[in-house]
Amino acid sequence: MIWLVIGVYGVSVLHVHLRGKARLPLRRQLVDHSTFMAPVNVFLHVFSRAPSTALIPAAALPELAPLQQHWRTIRAEAEGLLRLRQRMQASADPNIDAFLRRGWKQFYLKWYDAVHASARQLCPQTFALLQSIPAIKVATFAELPAGGTISPHRDPFAGWVRYHLGLSTPASAGCFIEVDGKRHNWRDGQAIIFDETYLHWAANDSQYGRLILLCDIERPMRFRWAQSLNHALGLALMTATRPPHEAAEQTGLAGWMARRVAGFGHRRRRLKAASPAAYRAALGLAVLGMAALAWWL
Repeated sequence: MIWLVIGVYGVSVLHVHLRGKARLPLRRQLVDHSTFMAPVNVFLHVFSRAPSTALIPAAALPELAPLQQHWRTIRAEAEGLLRLRQRMQASADPNIDAFLRRGWKQFYLKWYDAVHASARQLCPQTFALLQSIPAIKVATFAELPAGGTISPHRDPFAGWVRYHLGLSTPASAGCFIEVDGKRHNWRDGQAIIFDETYLHWAANDSQYGRLILLCDIERPMRFRWAQSLNHALGLALMTATRPPHEAAEQTGLAGWMARRVAGFGHRRRRLKAASPAAYRAALGLAVLGMAALAWWL
């Protein structure tokens, strides 16, 4: 039985690694979070009703059309929020101040069924629009400042597809997202839908910031039972965390685990910056340790 489990897991990891034209180095793939979710993601890929391509046509998700139809309304509220944040920058109020993480600036508008008073108060029309589309599970205004970059990565969970709606963009060749080796430039009022489990990265080499509406959409599945299972998996994953500007609400085991995972990520990045050789050695030991544990079990 143990060899069957190892075999299924190994095939799943190969599926994730070989999917698409662009790939992570094998050494990094072995310790990437997408590797640990590989068996779950294979199931979601196999039973997906959405196309298996990196870019997903808008016709596959027609329920999202109202977002593009009302993009100017959404942009007006996003820009109003940014102006308010600038005026309140010295304030510690988490309902107003967005957060900065690896070049991103985000303000969460929707997080599954949780109702965020800050979003409803500050962006009422966008909030109502997002609430009217059940397929949208997570939504945020997301900035990428001039000079900002997002490193190549695969998102760990295939239960969602990613939606980007350009709100205020440089409309420059230097401001782009690259998905599976193909670049796409953001434009005001235009949407991009892609499978976030393909390797992707972004950069803004222009002189202006980029502002978009970013949504995670529940992946449509071929069968009702598969859709229910996908919904349950996504809900379990999301209830383990809270949006960073409401981090104080994280309680219990799930909140404790989320904080420990975040702390581990910070320590890992500090070690990598301080000593790449020590970082590689630690990764090697981690892989050997997991292999030894699997053998022992």
